Formats: sequence, structure tokens, C-alpha cells
Amino acid sequence: MDQAFTRRRFLKAAGIGLAATTAACIGGGYIATLAPESAVVDLTFVKESTMSRRVLVTYATRAGSTAEIAAAIARTLSDRGFAVDVKPIKAQPAITGYDAIIIGSAVRMGRWLPEAVDFVRMNQSALNGAPVALFTVHLLNTGDDEASRANRAAYLDAVRPLINPVAEAYFAGAMSFARLSFLDRLIVRMLGAVEEDRRDWTAIEAWSEDVLVEA
Repeated sequence: MDQAFTRRRFLKAAGIGLAATTAACIGGGYIATLAPESAVVDLTFVKESTMSRRVLVTYATRAGSTAEIAAAIARTLSDRGFAVDVKPIKAQPAITGYDAIIIGSAVRMGRWLPEAVDFVRMNQSALNGAPVALFTVHLLNTGDDEASRANRAAYLDAVRPLINPVAEAYFAGAMSFARLSFLDRLIVRMLGAVEEDRRDWTAIEAWSEDVLVEA
């Protein structure tokens, strides 16, 4: 699975998928593009002490894998004494009143999801006034070779010019066809994707133990 999906390859598969489903989905084409209801995590971890530093963990996801990683990060932060809110980016959470913010996104076509980039852009001024850490969730480019590292770094090309993160992390994600829309399932199968869960919860916890230490 470390072979990168190129933009051209993805668009070609998407074109084939659209052509193949147009007739079958006529009158219901919009529904065919919708993913089933996936795990949306909206949680608050509150410590008894009113002196706890407050952290927002916000995320963009397509099928729930990133949401579950966000929740795991928040639980570890809570164990460290932070008061943590976990909110989906689509809910447009306010970032005022937090001592630090962690933003995560899944990857599509080699980039963070558009709503994640838009969130950073719209909140750029406030984000530059607080410690911000970023995490990216993906199934490709997980190797230690130069090409994988370069591709991982490129996922944040639209974000880095806007803010100066104190930490970045890259976590392998999961693929569950049941959580994808009909059209997305067709495309990923054409690209040879398989159902798998490659999330390394030990690595996620380890990063969460160290992130924002200086915040």
C-alpha cells in the first residue's frame, strides 16, 4: 500500500467510476455520493481543577478513522491533566479560550481535506497566537524512504504557509468500505485498495504524551 496514488491516476479512476455509475444512479446520483453515517466524535474531557489548560482537538474526516484518532489523542491529553474538547471541523468550532489547538485531517488526492485547509485559513490570525500541533492520517507513503517523506510533507503544502505548527505527526489510517459512499467504494476498489486498519495506537499515544509539553 505504500505506492502513492498519483493525481492523474485518481482522476482517471474517478472518471471511470462516474461513467460506470451515471446510468445506475440516475435519479439517485446524489445519494450515491454520500458516505454512510460515520463515527463523528464530539467529546469533552474535563478535569476537576479549574486551573487545567484547555485544548481543542478538531479534525476533518471522511469515514471516521481520523475522528477515532482525535479521540485517542484527547484521552491521553486528558490523562496528562488537560481539559480537552474534541470537535469536528465541519461544526466550525470556535478556537477562542483555548491554550492550544490540535488539528488533524485525512488525506485525499495528496492533500488535507478542503474543510481542514479552509478552517486554518479562516482562523489563521488566532492560530498564530497559540501553540498549534497538526496530525495527518493516511494509508500511503508510510515508509522511511525519501519519496515517502517528501510525499508526506507535501500533504501540508497548503497549510504550512499559513501557520507555524509546534509539532506535526503522520499516522497510518484505516480503510473500511462500509464507511465509504458507493462512488468512493467503486473508485478505491478500481485502485486496488483493500480493507485494512493500520493505525498504530501505541505510536498515537506516544505522540500524545509528548505533544504540547512546552505549551
